[in-house]
Amino acid sequence: MITDVRRVLPHRYPMLLVDAVDEVVPGERLTARKAVSVNEPWYAGLPDDLRAEQLAYPEVLLVESWCQAAGVLATWESPNPDVLTGSVMLFGAISGIEFHRPVLPGDVVVHHVEVFRALGDTVMFTGKAAVDGEDVLTVTRIVMAFRPAEVLTAGSQG
Repeated sequence: MITDVRRVLPHRYPMLLVDAVDEVVPGERLTARKAVSVNEPWYAGLPDDLRAEQLAYPEVLLVESWCQAAGVLATWESPNPDVLTGSVMLFGAISGIEFHRPVLPGDVVVHHVEVFRALGDTVMFTGKAAVDGEDVLTVTRIVMAFRPAEVLTAGSQG
């Protein structure tokens, strides 16, 4: 449910890009959904005469959505949606991204995320995203690190 997503992620409109969690095995794997709509802000102001393929969901947002699903898995048991306190989730690296076909408005993207390795405050994930059972994105590896908020904001205090 969206309430589960909002419970663990700090993201909100227009950058909350996960709509529901279908399955979660904490510390192991997660399946989540993102419904793509032409009503999203990145489609605003586009001309009406575009061909369907010209309305492809931005690839960077597809990756962001998948990474948010990884963030849900990483924080499921210890949520902290307040990025000014506690531990802050940071994406440090991403490799082996492959796009297989465009995602279009009306598609429901299903993210499959697995923990590849966890080392203290650093977690590595792998997985894919699919529409109607057809892979649209493959992620070989992403690295997420957790850091104390006070360390990240120490230099910005007046």
